[in-house]
Amino acid sequence: MIAVSKKPLVAIIATGGTIASERGANGASLPSLGGDSLLGNLPDIGVDLKAIDLMAKDSASLTLADMQTISTMVKELLADASVDGIVVVHGTDAMEETSLLVQLQNVLTKPVIFTGAQFTADHPQADGPANLAAAISAATERSNAERGVLVCFGSRTYPAWGLYKYSATDTDAFRQSRTEENPQFHFPENVDHLRVDILAIYPGCDSVFVDASLAAGANGIVLAALGSGNATPAIVDAVRRCTERRIPVVISSRVPEGTLTASYGGGGGGHDLDQAGAIHSANLRPGQARILLATMIAGEKTDQLQEVFG
Repeated sequence: MIAVSKKPLVAIIATGGTIASERGANGASLPSLGGDSLLGNLPDIGVDLKAIDLMAKDSASLTLADMQTISTMVKELLADASVDGIVVVHGTDAMEETSLLVQLQNVLTKPVIFTGAQFTADHPQADGPANLAAAISAATERSNAERGVLVCFGSRTYPAWGLYKYSATDTDAFRQSRTEENPQFHFPENVDHLRVDILAIYPGCDSVFVDASLAAGANGIVLAALGSGNATPAIVDAVRRCTERRIPVVISSRVPEGTLTASYGGGGGGHDLDQAGAIHSANLRPGQARILLATMIAGEKTDQLQEVFG
């Protein structure tokens, strides 16, 4: 008897985003295509596919609870022995955040690949089908599970750790702030009950936003600081108040590349922020720093912030 090899089964989690969007009569693009519609645009690629319509949202509107829902679905599919690989179809605005959350909360036993698009499904230059086909192919390579969560986009494949969106228009939309493989930290507790704010620092800014965040009940704060992680004397004073209240503050930067160092003084520099109790994120930019901070707060691991963010 001739053995018939089984085709790999790849689960496609549809969450919305530009890849699932079409332009309406009013000119606005909205997610309107489910998983089956997305798969219908693909040629036969020799893989069995299972579409799961989880949500239909622009990723800019995703809450931590939504991201947790996606991560929980990935966890369920990782436990499903019939599934060989997982693709998450996602909007690009928050792909770096959700992919990192999935990375942090799950031990991968099979490939998990994120993808999306820069152009809507009805755009004459739609890039979604090519990205989705490439992601499905990557999800069938079992060795990819060892690399952690991956993002397959614009003919490139990146580990989730350190990822950021660098272009609002190019089809090759992502870059990575470090080239090493994904660090394998594991913080499985749910983050859907947390509030972690990102606050933009600008030259001469005061502490109004930090104080407002504290008043709103933030569990943690990420500062999108200047340069290598610098702010102002007023922000340093605000960080001290956060430290006194045991609210962790992580310093990231609006600069997309380079390692952050707590070296400047002058009353508001990175060294002063460090002395006030803030933790510098060496490589993660604000969006991903927020996700890592949230997972560590949820897991009551804030005593490890210096080690993990460094």
